[in-house]
Amino acid sequence: MIVTTPNAPSSPPPGLALGAVAGAGRPGSSRIACPLPDGGVLDVGSLATAQRGPYPDLLTAPNLDRLLDAGPSAWREVCEWLAGWRADHEKAVAHRLPDEGLVPMLPFTVADYVDFYACEQHARNAGLIFRPDAEPLPPNWRHLPVGYHGRAGTVRVSGSPVTRPSGQRGAGDFGPTRRLDLEAELGYVLGGSAPGPVSVDDAADHVVGVVLLNDWSARDVQGFETRPLGPHLGKSFATSISAWVTPIGELAAARVPVPPHDPEPLPYLCPREPARGLDLDLAVHLNGERISTPPAADLYWSPEQLVAHLTSNGAGLRAGDLLGSGTISGPERAQYGSLLELSWNGREPVALSAGAPRSWLEDGDEVVITATAPAADGGRFSLGEVRGRVRAD
Repeated sequence: MIVTTPNAPSSPPPGLALGAVAGAGRPGSSRIACPLPDGGVLDVGSLATAQRGPYPDLLTAPNLDRLLDAGPSAWREVCEWLAGWRADHEKAVAHRLPDEGLVPMLPFTVADYVDFYACEQHARNAGLIFRPDAEPLPPNWRHLPVGYHGRAGTVRVSGSPVTRPSGQRGAGDFGPTRRLDLEAELGYVLGGSAPGPVSVDDAADHVVGVVLLNDWSARDVQGFETRPLGPHLGKSFATSISAWVTPIGELAAARVPVPPHDPEPLPYLCPREPARGLDLDLAVHLNGERISTPPAADLYWSPEQLVAHLTSNGAGLRAGDLLGSGTISGPERAQYGSLLELSWNGREPVALSAGAPRSWLEDGDEVVITATAPAADGGRFSLGEVRGRVRAD
């Protein structure tokens, strides 16, 4: 039985990010916003209009769709301009939104959603659980980024409830999943449309930001349906993302080399400069208790390699495409990013200080995934959390 660790006493301030919020005197409509270091929220469109900022027509839109479609140069220019105002946000006090009544919205319309399997430790753990007498990694795993197409229409914003799905749990057995799981992941938000293939070096112009992502999974449904074509209904019922998109440029101090590759990938997956991942510290909280601290630096494939592989067969990109990293797990038990691993498929339940141990999620359970990143000044900042509570079917 795993014993949980206490929550951290405080979190670093939020970093620069963009999202969409509703409420605060404008019922039925939303606007682009930015979290402030003191916990407030800035009305970005209002500020851009009043201060003659860049692309006010894009920033007064209800969400980030048009800005993502405008491409990397527009995205970078907006983020650089906004960073200056955010650093001295008291000058923008007239454009600060009320502290009460704001409702987070899905920050962009998800065009396509692909979930990868990019963490070697997670892949090994799954192999050891389900194929204990065989090689843990599938034979293709080190050669290419393994992934599957998810359902864009069931991606939802942080705070949205997650209904327990039903499905075939085995032959002649249909009903609500008994093995509902969480998966702590990063989501890479893409901008600017492009025909495929997109080279691994050009891919950097399309990875505009990062969200935290929870790929909710019905393990019993998934297990019965997976062979031979992979995950389907056990995954497609819900995927939660944070309300705030952190620009990739804000994460410059977090870019680190990916783990060594053996064998060397094929040329289309080899950038001119060494591939770089993201050194982010995630934390998974279940009903207020921290149960895991997955390290994103352990992801085997970089976001640019995921884009290059996705488009290598000629598939194009659309603004608003979302790529999931796959579950992030570190080498230590307390760093595993799913209950499948933390409870070792239910054989070693996770102990909670309040309430019964958990092998799988129960109705009423709330999962919150948080993350921090190194800042350019040597400190750290927080990314937007992703939160969801399970409710009965």
